Amino acid sequence: MKITVIGAGNAGTTISADLSNKGHCVTLVKTSNSLHNEHHIRLSQTNTVKVFDLDKTYEAKINFTDDIKSAVQSAELIIVFVQTNYHKDIISRISPYLRSGQTVLLEPGYLSTCFLLSECKADITVIEAESSSIDCRITAPGEVTVLFKNVLNPFGVYPVEKREHAEKILSELEYPFTITNSVIEAALHNPNLIVHTVGAIMSIPRIEYSKGDYWMYREVFTPHVWNIVKALDKEKMDVLEKLGCERLPYVEACKLRNSTDKDENALDAFFDYANNHSPSGPTTPDSRYITEDVPQGLVLLESLASVLDIDVPVCSGLINLACASLQTDFRKSGRTVSTLGYENITQILNNSKQ
Repeated sequence: MKITVIGAGNAGTTISADLSNKGHCVTLVKTSNSLHNEHHIRLSQTNTVKVFDLDKTYEAKINFTDDIKSAVQSAELIIVFVQTNYHKDIISRISPYLRSGQTVLLEPGYLSTCFLLSECKADITVIEAESSSIDCRITAPGEVTVLFKNVLNPFGVYPVEKREHAEKILSELEYPFTITNSVIEAALHNPNLIVHTVGAIMSIPRIEYSKGDYWMYREVFTPHVWNIVKALDKEKMDVLEKLGCERLPYVEACKLRNSTDKDENALDAFFDYANNHSPSGPTTPDSRYITEDVPQGLVLLESLASVLDIDVPVCSGLINLACASLQTDFRKSGRTVSTLGYENITQILNNSKQ
C-alpha cells in the first residue's frame, strides 16, 4: 500500500520504518523545523531509519520529503502523526489535496475528525486511534528505539458505513485492532487525557527538584494521586454516558490495549506498563503532557461537559492548575465544542454505530 505519514517525530518516524519493513511504500513528511532537526537532516541524506526493535534491529528505507502536496495526492492512506495542537493547521494544509477513496488515520485524534468534516470536500474514510500503536523515541539522528507495542488498538471510524473498508486498511497495517462504536469513544479514551495530565501536573515539583532526572510513570502514581486519576476518570465516564457511550474505566481501556492476559487485574496491567515499559520523563514542567493534553484533552472534556450540563470540578481544577503553573491560558488555545463545530459533533453522534 502507498502510505504517507505526516509528521517526522518519534512516532511518525518509527511507524514509517515499521510499515516500510512490512513491505509498504512509505513517504514520511516533515512539517516544521521546530524539533529533531539533526534527525531530519540525516533522513534527508539517507532516506533510511535504523530501528532498535524489541527483539531485533533493522534498517528501513523510506521516502523523506517536505512536499506535502505530492505526498498526500499519491497516497492511499494518510497517517497524521503530529501533536494534536497542530491538527487543525495540518488538516487545513492537506485537505485541498485529498481525493475521494482515500483514508486518513489520526494517531491519535481527540476528535479531529471534526476538522476534516469542516475542511475536506472529498469522500474519504476517517479513522481515529485511541493511542499510538508503538511507544518509541528518537535516540540518535536517523535512529529510533521501540519501547512497547500495544497488543490491541481501538479505532473509531467515520462514517460507520466505511467500517468494512477501514477494517481492510487496518488489517494491512498488521496492528491488532478493534473498532469502537464511534470516533467519540476513541477520542475520549485517549489515555493521555487522564494519565499525562494528572501525572505531569502532580509531577512539577519533582521535575524541578530533580532537574529533569525523572520518570513520571514510575514515581507519581501514588495512592493519593491515583485518587485524582479515578475522580477525573469518573467525570470522563459521566460525559461518555451522556453521549450514549459505554462507561469504560481508564484501567480497563488500558488493559484492553496493553495486556494479553484477560484475567489480569486491570490496575496491575497499568502498573506493569508504568514500571516496565513506559518512557522516562517528562524532564521539564512545560512538556507536551501538559501543553498538548491539557488544551486538547481536558479543555475538550470540560467543554463537552458544559454543553451536557455535567459538573467536572476535577477536570476544571486541573486546567486551572496547569494555567497557573505555566502562566498560560490553555482554555484560550484549547479544543472546544465551538472550535470543533457543534454541528460536526452532532453529525458524528448521529452516525455512531449503536
